[in-house]
Amino acid sequence: MSRTRGRIALLWGGFLAAHAIVAVLGWVLPSQPMGDVVLVYLPWSSSALGGGAVVGLTEAWVYPQLALAPMLIAQLLAVPFMSLLGAEGAYLVGWAALATLCDLLGFAALVGNGRTRRRRTAAWFWTAALLLLGPIALYRIDAVTVPLAVAGGLWLAQRPRVGAAVLTIGAWIKVWPGALVLAALAVGRRAGQVALLAASVTAAIAVILLMLGAGENLLGFLTAQTGRGLQIEAVAATPFLWLAVAGLATIDYSFDILTYQITAPEADAVSALLTPLMVLVVGLIVALGVLRARRGAAWQRLLPPLALALIAALIVTNKVGSPQFQTWLIVPVMLWIVFDRPRARTAVVLVLMLCALTFAVYPLTYDELLAADFWAVLIVTVRNILLVALLVHALRVVLRVPGAAAATETTRRSVAADRPTERPRGR
Repeated sequence: MSRTRGRIALLWGGFLAAHAIVAVLGWVLPSQPMGDVVLVYLPWSSSALGGGAVVGLTEAWVYPQLALAPMLIAQLLAVPFMSLLGAEGAYLVGWAALATLCDLLGFAALVGNGRTRRRRTAAWFWTAALLLLGPIALYRIDAVTVPLAVAGGLWLAQRPRVGAAVLTIGAWIKVWPGALVLAALAVGRRAGQVALLAASVTAAIAVILLMLGAGENLLGFLTAQTGRGLQIEAVAATPFLWLAVAGLATIDYSFDILTYQITAPEADAVSALLTPLMVLVVGLIVALGVLRARRGAAWQRLLPPLALALIAALIVTNKVGSPQFQTWLIVPVMLWIVFDRPRARTAVVLVLMLCALTFAVYPLTYDELLAADFWAVLIVTVRNILLVALLVHALRVVLRVPGAAAATETTRRSVAADRPTERPRGR
């Protein structure tokens, strides 16, 4: 027991230390990695509290409406630090505290009693990914959805209705946790219950938002980004970045959506094609998951790679390439480690490499990237190639998941090998 407690203490200590390091790095690294928190989250929440415009209700917004909730909570957590740090500094501390608290709750759901090797391995993977990705993993709204997705994804195994409800709430903060709901429906993990709970939670949230005056802005987050251009870090922007290196394209700042975009011939056409392409690819992946499930693939083996394929597809086919998108990949890989650890190794390596390369891009070489520097563009290119490779790998695994009989035997062996390392002692 003492050895198990030591392992658990080390896990928690490492996770807390990683958060402290990442939080501090946000203050000292270039390119303002915590910039969105003070430049957009603070004004949005201050406006709502001060009687001004309420994003998502009185005006269209790029996020689902529940994303405003953590921004408001951070305002409350910032109050004790106002006199010492001022409004912006206090809000940064409040946001970091909120994101850390959410992660700790998700970590508790993951680690449990700490006696299984799979969950300990997944916990160390989360810690490593957090450190390698850097401040962007903490100072974005996505940081709040990651622990929700972790807990919801794990609960799909034992409490699918609770898991579906948590994931749906997460999707009303940032859309991507909905991919885990789609994966659960595709693999047939109590699909009826999952669908009913997801629909019920969505309906309840929609009714409340309409009562609060959302009106035509209710689903504005689905249409707000349709007219935007091709962001420089998006996978599809990679060829245009090399044109920028050659002086045949430019990188310009959009004040409408507060990001840098490609200005080049055909860039707008590529941007316009990406959204329908995303819908098509996601639909095909879901159909593939349904087909594999109907052919007897066990849901424990099928759910993690299918969820990873869906989330990777959301990133690869996106006209936006925000660095915080890499946090989405952490969740399905953790689920993969917990449900099917022996076959998760390649995904673990790829995602950790993606986190490190993304950190190298933003914030470390972002200024050079804006100047179309050769080496900065090369780093982004390698990162984007690895994203495509991750998508291909996840799809290959989905295609190779065996039927129920073979999967049951391999899963039994995996679970047997993963039993608690502490054996009961005789009296």
